[in-house]
Parts: sequence; structure tokens; C-alpha cells
Amino acid sequence: MPKATCNTCGAKSYHWRWEEAFLKFGFGDGDCEIQTDIVVQALERVGLATSTDALALHNVLITSIRHKGKDLIPATAHVGYDDPRDYLPKKIVRLLDKKFPNEERPAS
Repeated sequence: MPKATCNTCGAKSYHWRWEEAFLKFGFGDGDCEIQTDIVVQALERVGLATSTDALALHNVLITSIRHKGKDLIPATAHVGYDDPRDYLPKKIVRLLDKKFPNEERPAS
């Protein structure tokens, strides 16, 4: 599970999950160090285009992942609220699981 130092709350380290980059209340509702940019970098390194949006005073989240002009986040997904594991293509989930392993979850 990735760790980060939180300059906001002073925690020497806290654990985070890649899924938080897609959730309105991720990264402590935006109060902790937001790691969305690190997840974006991982996606863009494999040739995917991304868009992010800040939801008011909440987290910055990934709202679009495009490949060859097609958005891979379905229009039916309630981004910010739905579990990204339920709507992202399995290939992206596997990529993010590999890049940001979570010891609490079995490998997919």
C-alpha cells in the first residue's frame, strides 16, 4: 500500500489507495496530501489521457481516462461516488493494482 507524508495534518506517513483518486471523499476528503497526480502519471505513462476535477472543497479526482479518443469511464459511472473497481476496465484496475499494491487486498 503506498505511503505518503502528510504536510497538512503532520502525520509522518499515511497509507492510501489508488481508488481514492476517483472518490469525492478520497485522501481524507481532500484534507490529506492528495496523491491523484501520482495516479494520473501512472496512467499517462502507458499512453492514456486523463482529466481531473476538484469537487468544491473536496478531493481532486480523475474524471476521464481516454484511449484513442474513447473515454474508458462509462457515462453511467457516478464518478466520485461509485467504486472505480466496478466501472473501470479490468486492464486498468490490474495496472493500478500492480503499480500501487495494497497488502490488505488479494492480488487481482
